[in-house]
Amino acid sequence: MTTRHAAASPGPTGDASAQASANVDRAELDKFQALAHRFWDPDGEFRPLHRLNPVRAQFVLDRAQVAGARALDVGCGGGLLAESLRRAGGAVTAIDLAPAMIEAAQLHAAERGLTIDYRVASADELARAEPQSFDIVTCMEMLEHVPDPAAMLSTLAQLARPGGHVFISTIHRNLRSFLSAIVAAEYVLRLLPRGTHEYERLIRPSELARWGRAAGLSLLEIAGLDFDPFTGRCALSRDPSVNYLAHFVSARSAGAGGP
Repeated sequence: MTTRHAAASPGPTGDASAQASANVDRAELDKFQALAHRFWDPDGEFRPLHRLNPVRAQFVLDRAQVAGARALDVGCGGGLLAESLRRAGGAVTAIDLAPAMIEAAQLHAAERGLTIDYRVASADELARAEPQSFDIVTCMEMLEHVPDPAAMLSTLAQLARPGGHVFISTIHRNLRSFLSAIVAAEYVLRLLPRGTHEYERLIRPSELARWGRAAGLSLLEIAGLDFDPFTGRCALSRDPSVNYLAHFVSARSAGAGGP
């Protein structure tokens, strides 16, 4: 789920020309822009994200040294993961193309006394300005919402320093994910607004791995992310057939260009 996201989204220009050149779906962006004021309601439209975030954050913390690291959250939405990384001691930059989401994130961080560099910017824009600058790059529940997910993964790879970590969460494309993440979550249980996800945009782990290799990333791990809609319980598993997390490491050399 992403900002769409509801199961992420794209923080320094937010003008129309920048958005038009970015790897972004304007209709997707508008959906999340409209819901930004509800982002921090744990019982609202983003309730599943609030349940998923502790597990996503721990996945990162268990696999990368966050304290003292320079971390980037791409498609940060209202800042759930960005705040978790900051509390763990990271120097966090977080970007999203929805200005209302960034505003919600900034207000919430200020209320909590957290210093996070929030920007209305695209990943492409930041990769041009600050290539190979981040020890950790995260992109949660966003790839399935952009027009060209392979190009987005390449951009994330350009942002990571050589040997840096890239963490992705997204949704598998198969019958089970269609029934669970779309039919059940959006139409039966109404955990997400209808139309949050489109089946043809979901991503098989094999596709993600292939795009990662092309972008100069080495895939270290795929883990399932199980969510029980009735109890709200979320946990890692060995089954990536619906929601899953991926951990890559940049295999690029210092100063290397595109893949």
